[in-house]
Order: sequence, then structure tokens, then C-alpha cells
Amino acid sequence: MNSAHRARILVVDDEPANIELLAGIFEDEHEVMFATNGHKALDLAASARPDVILLDVMMPGTDGFQVCEWLKSERATASIPVIFITGVGDTEGEARGLELGAVDYVNKPINPPVVKLRVQHQIELKRARDQLTRMAVTDGLTGLANRRQFEETLEGENARLARSGGELSIILLDIDYFKPFNDTLGHVRGDDCLREVARVLDATVSRSADLAARYGGEEFACILPDTALAEAVTVAERVRVAITELAIPHPASEVADHVTASLGVASLQCQPRRSALRVVARADEQLYRAKAEGRNRVCAADGPEE
Repeated sequence: MNSAHRARILVVDDEPANIELLAGIFEDEHEVMFATNGHKALDLAASARPDVILLDVMMPGTDGFQVCEWLKSERATASIPVIFITGVGDTEGEARGLELGAVDYVNKPINPPVVKLRVQHQIELKRARDQLTRMAVTDGLTGLANRRQFEETLEGENARLARSGGELSIILLDIDYFKPFNDTLGHVRGDDCLREVARVLDATVSRSADLAARYGGEEFACILPDTALAEAVTVAERVRVAITELAIPHPASEVADHVTASLGVASLQCQPRRSALRVVARADEQLYRAKAEGRNRVCAADGPEE
């Protein structure tokens, strides 16, 4: 099977024989990972984000029920389907597992064709859900994250960084004189321009933790976790220059003969109960300052908010 279509399956079992059996069932078609105890399973699930977890109920220390409960309580792993595997024919335990969020139960001894079909069914369901989720949080025109995804990511990163007092930076970007661009050249050219600017953002704001989003109309926004203000200003300046270098003709601009952008940057020292909307408001102030000072420039707050 093409590697692009290979699902990741996490097998959690303390018995080597069971691991070997399940590996034999799935390894030809999927990527199989293993954990022999609950703590390793939690770490691997959070870092590798498997498509399905096959979880043994009876394990020393942290049992399968506790692992499932933790997985479903964490945003990063809550949507991963969990299939319990058990040698105990216990209807009460089965009900408990389903209440905790497991999607299925497989009894030992394992029947390879049956477990294979059940796992494949969950993989297909998850892929369908993931596709719907991507559509719900993606801007249809540019392919970047949409406003909803921006706000959800901002909230999540703020909460994560608050635990360590980390710094979060925001860039807001507005294409200069975009309405006259549309009025002069038409909306088709306007859409092409938005897509080109989005491509620049996607290429420049490129760390895995960063997020570039279409904020609305001709406005874009970037979330840069663990990033100080000076670093964020450097990124914003790279974006500004790259947009200029696109050399998209703009006959109605009062700044240049090509498309340019104004950018505002601000940073927040994250703390519990401190709203991340404060840093967005500060970045917005800097964006308006950039426009007031002549556009086609980056303006930033003097330092991170205390």
C-alpha cells in the first residue's frame, strides 16, 4: 500500500506474543507502533497521533480504562478511536469501556480477519471525520486556516504556554488598497492575489507549531508560539518583502505600482486566566499604525505585554 495511505496503529499490550500477533495482521498495510504500558502509550499517542489505538484492558500499573480516560480527556488525542482488546468476557467491563469513549471491543483469542475488518472500519470513519474537520476549519479560497481555526488554535496555544509562562506572538496583515485593486482589476484577479499572498504566508510561516490563517477579507493572521517579539518582527518583515517580490501589478495603489502589505506584530507573556485576545488587539493597533504611517511596513509593540 502507498505510504501516503498507510494508517498508524498503536498497539498497547504488555504481552509480547499479542504484540507479535497484531503486528503480523497489520504491518503489511499499515504502520504499527507499540507500547507495553500505559505511560508509554500516553506519550506515544500524544506525539505520534495514531489513527487507531488497540488497547489491552489488563495491564500492570495503569490499566486500559485509565489510559482510555486520559486519552479522551486530552484535546490532542480525544478523537483517536480506541478499540479495547481483552481476554476477560466481562459485559460490565465492556460497558465501562464504551462509556469512557472506546468505539469497539475485541475479545481474545484474537480472530485476525475480524479484528482486521473492525480496525479498517474505524480507520475509514476517522479519515471521513478528519476530512470534514479540515473542511470546517479551512478557508476555501486560499487553503489556509480560517477564522474559526485561528481562534481555536490561539486559545489552545495560550493555555499550553500559560503552564510554562511562554511567549506567544501574533502577526496581523492587511493587503494595501485591496478594494481599489478589486474595483480596477476585478474580483477574479483579486482572488488570485489573495491566493498568492496566502502562498507566501504558508511558505514563510513554516514551523510545525505556527499557524497562518485568513482572518477575513484581505486580512491575514499568524500565530507564532514560543516566539519573542523580535523574532516575530523578523518573520513579518520576511513576509512583507516576499509579498513585494511577487510583483503583482496594482495600478490603483497609492504606495507602489505593485501589491504591498501592512503588518502589525505583538507578543504576550502567557499566564493562567490571561486572555489571548489581548495580544490580537495589540497587533491590530500596530496594523493600524502601519497604515497610518504610510503602509507597506511592519509596526510592532515596544515589547511583550507584562
